[in-house]
Amino acid sequence: MAGFYICLSMEHFIVSARKYRPTQFEDVVGQQAITNTLDNAIANNHLAQALLFTGPRGVGKTTCARILAKKINQDGTEREDEDFAFNIFELDAASNNSVDDIRNLIDQVRIPPQVGKYKVYIIDEVHMLSSAAFNAFLKTLEEPPKHAIFILATTEKHKIIPTILSRCQIFDFRRINVKDIKQHLARVAEAEGIEAEDDALHIIAQKADGALRDALSIFDRVVSFSGKNLTRQAVTENLNVLDYTYYFSITDLLLENNIPQLLVSFNEILSKGFDGHHFIMGLASHFRDLLVCKNEDTVELLEVGDTVKTMYLEQSSKTSADFLIEAIELANSCDLKYKSSRNPRLLVELCLMQLGSITQKDEKKKTNAKRFVIPPSFFKDVAVKQQPKVENTPSPTEVKDDSGSFPEVNNKPEPVISEKKNVTVVQERVIERPQILAERNAKKVSALSLKSIQKKQQLKKELIANQPNEDNLPATEFSEKEMQTAWDDYAKKVEMDGKYNLLSHLTMGTPKLEGSVIHLVFPNDTIKVEVERAKFELLGFLREKLQNYEIDLSIEVNEAETKRYAYTAREKFEKLKEKNPLIDKLRQEFDLEI
Repeated sequence: MAGFYICLSMEHFIVSARKYRPTQFEDVVGQQAITNTLDNAIANNHLAQALLFTGPRGVGKTTCARILAKKINQDGTEREDEDFAFNIFELDAASNNSVDDIRNLIDQVRIPPQVGKYKVYIIDEVHMLSSAAFNAFLKTLEEPPKHAIFILATTEKHKIIPTILSRCQIFDFRRINVKDIKQHLARVAEAEGIEAEDDALHIIAQKADGALRDALSIFDRVVSFSGKNLTRQAVTENLNVLDYTYYFSITDLLLENNIPQLLVSFNEILSKGFDGHHFIMGLASHFRDLLVCKNEDTVELLEVGDTVKTMYLEQSSKTSADFLIEAIELANSCDLKYKSSRNPRLLVELCLMQLGSITQKDEKKKTNAKRFVIPPSFFKDVAVKQQPKVENTPSPTEVKDDSGSFPEVNNKPEPVISEKKNVTVVQERVIERPQILAERNAKKVSALSLKSIQKKQQLKKELIANQPNEDNLPATEFSEKEMQTAWDDYAKKVEMDGKYNLLSHLTMGTPKLEGSVIHLVFPNDTIKVEVERAKFELLGFLREKLQNYEIDLSIEVNEAETKRYAYTAREKFEKLKEKNPLIDKLRQEFDLEI
C-alpha cells in the first residue's frame, strides 16, 4: 500500500521539448528572421492564406505554425489562457494522405469559425500526400475562403509538386547553431535547478546537429543518468562521445613522433567501445579546428566553449600549417577508405604511423640537404662569359687532400679548358658557348603555328652560322658498330633526363649509316617533328662521341614503316618465342594453353 501511495504522489513527467515549447514568437530559438516576418505580416495585415514551412526536423516549424494560428485570432478581448483550440486543425499527412481525407478537409473549410476570426489548418509532413490528393487540394489552396489559412509543414520540399509550391508563401527554416542551442539549454537547466558545465551543454548542442528538439531530448536523457549535476564526463559517457582530451593527447604524441604510444592510445580508445571510423573523423575535425586557430580572422569558426578554445589556441601554436594540411589529407583519405577496407583497424593504425612521421620527415629534409661541390651558378657563368685559358688544371672533384678525401670547396672552381676551339669541358660535359642560348630558345618554340615555323627556321640559320670553323675540327672515320654504340649511349642519356617520348622514337628503328650520313625512317610526320626538335643536341653528342664533325642526320617518313606491337596473348607468346624458343618447349611439356 505504501508503494501505491508513493505512485499517486509522483508528478507526471513532461519532456522538456513539450514543457518549454515557445508560446510566443520572441521565445522561438534561432529563427529570428522568420518570426519577425510573420509578426510584421500579422501587424500590417499582409499575411498570405497559404504558407509553407520547410526545413530540418526539430527547428520550430510546427511551433511557429501554432503560435501564428493563435496570434491571428487574438483581438485583446480573449482570456489570457485562451488557446483557440477549436480554430486550429492539425492534420498528419503521413497517415491521412488519400483523396478522401483531403475532400473531408475541403468540406470542413467551408464552415466559418464559431470563435475568433480565422480557422487555421496545419498539415504536417505534407510531402506524404499522394499525387491525387495534391491535385484535389489545388483549387482550395489557391482560392480558400476568407476565414481559412493553410500552413503546410515539411522536411522535404523537393517532394512537393511545383503547382502546390507556386500557390504558397515559402519560409525556409535553418538549422539552429550550437551557440543558440547551448544558451537555451542553459536556461532550461537553470529553470530545472540543474548545475550544468558549459562543456557538457556544448557537447549536447553539437550532438543535436542543429535540432533543438533533439537537444532537449538528449538533455533529459543525460539528466536522468547524472542527476542534478551535469558534467562533461557524464555527457561523453552517456552519449558515447569520444572526449576531446583524447584528440589533444593524440596530437601531442604525433608531434613527438611517439608511434608506439600512439598505437597504445588507439587500442585504449577501441577497448572503450568507440568505432575506429568515428575516431578518425573526429581526429580530422580536430586538425581542422587547429588550422582554424592559426589565423585571428578564422578563430570565430571554432564552435567550442571558452575553456576548450584556450586549449586549441595553445596547441595550435605548437603546430605548423604544413603539418596540419598534410595531416588533414591523410586523415580524410583514411576516412574515405575505411568502409571499403577489409582490415579497418590496420588502416587507422597505418594512418597514425604516417601522421606520426610527418614532422620527423621534415627534419630529415632539413638535415640531409645536399651540398654542391660545384655550385649551380658556376655553369651560368661559363655560358655567359669567356673564361681564361688554363691548361692541365684538374677539376675540383679530382683534387684530394693528404687523407685521400675530397676537401670542401667554397669558392668557384676553375673549369678545365680543352684545346678545341670555342669548347669548354667541365666534368666531361661539352658546352658550346655560341649554341647554348640558341638551343635553349629553340626548345621553347612551338611547332603549331606559321610564326613558330618561321622562328624555327631563323634559329636553325643562327645555329648553322654559329657552328665552329670545321677546318679545325676532327673528322675521324668510324664504323657502323661504333655509331650504334654512340646512338645507344645517347638513348641512355635521354632516358636519364626523363624524356621517355623521345626515347621511344629513337629506339623505334635501327639507324642506317651511309658515309657520314645517318638515315632515320619513321612511320609518320609527328614522330619526325619530335626527333627534329632534338636533332642539334643529338648531332652534337654524336660528333663529340665519334670525333667526326661531318656527321649529319637524314630523317625521312615512310608510312609503310610501322612498329609491331604485341596486343593479343598469342602475339605476346610469339614475341617471347622469338627471343627464347625454349618457351614453346615449356608450353608443350606442361600442355599449357595461351
